[in-house]
Amino acid sequence: MNLNMNIISTHKEWPLLAQKALNGERLTEEEGLAVLEASDDEVLPLLQAAFQVRKHYYGKKVKLNMIINAKSGLCPEDCGYCSQSIVSTAPVSKYTLLDKDTLLAGAREAMARKAGTYCIVAAGKGPTDKELAQVVDAVKEIRETMPLKICACLGILKDEQAQRLEEAGVHRYNHNLNTSKANYPSITTTHTYDQRVETVEKVKTYGMSPCSGVIIGMGETNEEIVEMAYALRDLDSDSIPINFLNAIPGTPLEHAGRTPAMKALKVLALFRFICPSKEIRVAGGREVNLRTLQPMSLYAANSLFVGDYLTTAGQSIGVDHQMIEDLGFEIELNAL
Repeated sequence: MNLNMNIISTHKEWPLLAQKALNGERLTEEEGLAVLEASDDEVLPLLQAAFQVRKHYYGKKVKLNMIINAKSGLCPEDCGYCSQSIVSTAPVSKYTLLDKDTLLAGAREAMARKAGTYCIVAAGKGPTDKELAQVVDAVKEIRETMPLKICACLGILKDEQAQRLEEAGVHRYNHNLNTSKANYPSITTTHTYDQRVETVEKVKTYGMSPCSGVIIGMGETNEEIVEMAYALRDLDSDSIPINFLNAIPGTPLEHAGRTPAMKALKVLALFRFICPSKEIRVAGGREVNLRTLQPMSLYAANSLFVGDYLTTAGQSIGVDHQMIEDLGFEIELNAL
């Protein structure tokens, strides 16, 4: 079933894309572009179609995830979006890897916020052996004492490091593609897009669930956004965080404009159609890009980060919980 872009112009056509996604069929590039280039008047019927796919796989449940910035501001990478990079002049906290007690306290806070997944994130190209040992030690105790899913995000891994994380009980490993292959050199030069892909493939080899997503708003074209969604489908990423650039003063991308809220909703619908069964998470930058339209994002996405991000503040946990309740949705407690 192929749809011509010139007929994908009214609300009558979006359910056909939803059915195609539910049938396991791959959207064409033309169909993907039609989603992103739809009139803003089409956003409500577009989200309704995306919701049919989301509801099929996840009902009205919402998974919550919480990040702890386990190592901050000491990164040798030159990622243009990041306030912790070596080229950033943003005033951020700088500290080495947090001790075990602090990581355990973060896990308890994740439980208090009703998060099912606790994400241990450390800035850097990859972990040292000492850092890896600290993370492994903390993960083992968390797994023994709390019903949490553990996600680690520590950069590029060696084979033995991936094996040790899996043996310690890490469920999921995050390594975002961030942008398209063609756009990658304009964002980062200290590692390559292919290295990112290789890391995601490696964690799959060692039995961890792959988590990989994107950052929207870094100069990519609509065609590249569709390409990014296809790339994550082909990688079989189980969890896909969709970040919207929060342009931080002092970073190379500080003057990048925000993604309009209606465009952000179209992006989320696109990823739901292309990666229908996957955990689509509204991630960093949702507060400053989606603004008052944040609740609408959950008609396509089924997951949120709650609390603060790495160096930027999120909205209060009470507001997030209230938003989910007001939608008539339900937090998936301890979502393993």
